[in-house]
Amino acid sequence: MCDTLVALPAATARGGLLFAKNSDRERNEAQRLEISPARHNATPVPLKLTYITIPDAPAAHACLLSRPFWMWGAEMGANDQGVVIGNEALHAKTPAQRRRALTGMDLVRLGLERGATARAAVQVIVELLERHGQGGDCGHLGRFYYHNGFIVADPAEAFVLETVGRDWVVQRVSTQRALSNAYSIRRAYDAVSPGLAAQARAAGGIDADGRFDVAAHLIDEARDGVSFGRGRCARGQALLDRAAPALTPAGMMAILRDHGDDPGWTPANTARRTLCMHAAQGPRRSQSVASMVSELRQGRMVHWVTGTSAPCTSLFKPVVLGAALPPQSPAPTDAFDDATLWWRHERLHRAMLADFTPALAAIAPERDALEARFLARMDQALDSAPEPAGLDAAIAQCWREAAQAEARWRSALPAAAVPTGDLPYRQSWARLNHVARWSGRSLAP
Repeated sequence: MCDTLVALPAATARGGLLFAKNSDRERNEAQRLEISPARHNATPVPLKLTYITIPDAPAAHACLLSRPFWMWGAEMGANDQGVVIGNEALHAKTPAQRRRALTGMDLVRLGLERGATARAAVQVIVELLERHGQGGDCGHLGRFYYHNGFIVADPAEAFVLETVGRDWVVQRVSTQRALSNAYSIRRAYDAVSPGLAAQARAAGGIDADGRFDVAAHLIDEARDGVSFGRGRCARGQALLDRAAPALTPAGMMAILRDHGDDPGWTPANTARRTLCMHAAQGPRRSQSVASMVSELRQGRMVHWVTGTSAPCTSLFKPVVLGAALPPQSPAPTDAFDDATLWWRHERLHRAMLADFTPALAAIAPERDALEARFLARMDQALDSAPEPAGLDAAIAQCWREAAQAEARWRSALPAAAVPTGDLPYRQSWARLNHVARWSGRSLAP
């Protein structure tokens, strides 16, 4: 389960397009931040994806990727042309294909590697989808099959692309738009695949004007009841609408950290999935394991990434394609490793679950102040038109201060931490800590 947001320049305070996404996956499914360099192929070569192999393109753009450790594809990312993409699991009445094919994450990365604009990336995804199909298990420990939706954007425009099997529908974004785990495009689409239109026609769903309600035709109501996809999409849209036309990077970060308006909310005490998702027992096994906010202005594109779970407990740190990505240490897996950024943050995140509300209140002011300082520092570095080394230094300083802050926050927590909540909730965390080869009893450094 995920949530993706976009706001066109007219809806933002600084005149740039804003993009944001929480990647919600299983709680031990670490995500890796990496730069995939540009490549050029003098002759055609095979490209091994998560499950299948396809011909590589003659050239691929350099990309910033946030990807589940075991996949070739990415949950979200950006390329050196200013294109950003995030995907969503969608559940249709037509079951998702179990036979291995392209995954939604493969399509994100392929769209970034091959699309120089948002419009071109949409076309890349559509053509690959029609040629190869989508399918295969996209779960980590639990099996998970789904169709995919995407927000694809560049500094000038953005699109929502929703798919089912090899069919698709596209809607151009007019101002600001949210997308969650539910079909959302209704009659106001800009293009639809012939196959999907034929399905609607056969079902008698075509209106007198030749259009049909795509979301109503496709959505699986039962699965949406579990994922609360339409509810989260409505919440994200309401928060975007409330802040426009003065949306900022900090405002997008705040939306990704939203826990709803229940004053009694805690990770263990929540009736519905929230934008900032926290895992629990039963079907609520996923949580926000990585987050990203991008500000796209011509010649000035900064991506703010956590590289860690739970955006409410994380710091967004800057990345600029063309500048150095600060060292990520060893690539994380689903086994605890304190040498990795992702698992080192889990010491903080999981320790906070012992008494989450006061722990979050204790770090939030410094978290927000640090991010404001990072934003000002990056503005100054970019305004100065520095040599690459100067930009590298500004980015490295932000990452260094973020690591120091998280270390302080961890040291203030008790050495022994057990999540607060009812027995099934505590057992779910104990089981997953054990699976990660981590007792969970000693979470502080």
